[in-house]
Amino acid sequence: MVSTGEKQNMATYLQKTYEVSITRACKVVRFPKSMYYYKSKKDDSLLVDIDSSMAEKRPREGQNKIYQRLRLEGYLWNKKRVRRIYLKLGLNLRRKTKRRIPTRVKEPLTQTSKVNQTWSMDFMTDSLITGRRFRVFNVIDDYHRKALAIEIDFSFPSYSVVQTLDRIIEESGVPQRIRVDNGPEFTSTTLEYWCSKHGIELQFIQPGKPMQNGYVERFNRTYRQDVLDAYLFEDIEQARLLSEEWMRDYNYDRPHESLEGKTSI
Repeated sequence: MVSTGEKQNMATYLQKTYEVSITRACKVVRFPKSMYYYKSKKDDSLLVDIDSSMAEKRPREGQNKIYQRLRLEGYLWNKKRVRRIYLKLGLNLRRKTKRRIPTRVKEPLTQTSKVNQTWSMDFMTDSLITGRRFRVFNVIDDYHRKALAIEIDFSFPSYSVVQTLDRIIEESGVPQRIRVDNGPEFTSTTLEYWCSKHGIELQFIQPGKPMQNGYVERFNRTYRQDVLDAYLFEDIEQARLLSEEWMRDYNYDRPHESLEGKTSI
């Protein structure tokens, strides 16, 4: 629905651009000419100044709080007038709503019986010595605890997750299922479409229950102790190089208690 102000601006644009009369422009946009020339008899200059001052001093307070302060100070402007000026000044704040997550069903964390039956994925964070934070994207195969990927970057949107998974599939094959938490990269339509395209089941754990993704959480702890907590990184390339060397040792040389002292490969 087009507002009165927008129609007025459209009529002005037509009149100036195409050099037609205001009467003609108003007819085109179906806007009464009397409303085009209407000027409010109310002087809102004082209210504008006070609203602007209050918003500048307390930028996180919304319209209702400003209206209440005006009433306490003795001003009798009604709520509709305060709201009109509040919106006209562009002071309205975007309300942050909590992202709703669909109901997740608890799935037992069972030992898989073959390779590529279930993969687990998760994110970690750390920082360089400069204080700049980076993210670590880990993917493992639950069957033999093999680290399929440790990708590091300053940001890791959903399309980067898909690119990493494409590379892993070329090397290791397609999994039947991928277990993830409810992070925005995993709940995105990009990953959902990618899994549907490859016939992969995307299994979500319940919110606030990281133990339901226990295999990769255990992997994360080991990786943090051996790499992230053990070194100070000057740049992201150093973190990538050390992680690559550690992953090679983890897969080929490190004995795993869960595998009765055997290596992943």
